[in-house]
Amino acid sequence: MRELRACDVCVIERKEVNNMINKISSNDARKKRHGKIRNKLSGTPETPRLCVFRSNSNIYAQIIDDVSKTTLVSASTLEKGFDAGGPKKESAKKVGLAVAKKAADAGIKSVVFDRGGYQYHGRVKELAEGAREGGLEF
Repeated sequence: MRELRACDVCVIERKEVNNMINKISSNDARKKRHGKIRNKLSGTPETPRLCVFRSNSNIYAQIIDDVSKTTLVSASTLEKGFDAGGPKKESAKKVGLAVAKKAADAGIKSVVFDRGGYQYHGRVKELAEGAREGGLEF
């Protein structure tokens, strides 16, 4: 077996440092949290799941029946006729009200809230409050 030289030790140390620097992206961490949440809750025909997805500029909400794997109702800031002007929190609240109105038209009264791995804070919280104001129970 050959002896390690000074330059070999540097390469080994550099590899160890590079392995320590590798970091999970925030979206991968969110997906991991979302997977843990989804293991505990699912939508049924009686109480479907209100799922939230948030991008940097838009927010989306879907009411999903996981048994039949269908989307019953959806709303987002990208829909035609949606007034998305103003702060993002206000737009999120409008999306919550819109999804609640569509759910009432479809005969859905109660849902299970799936925050999608995001903190229940800011836009996600505003969407939930808007949906509650619109008549959804969760």
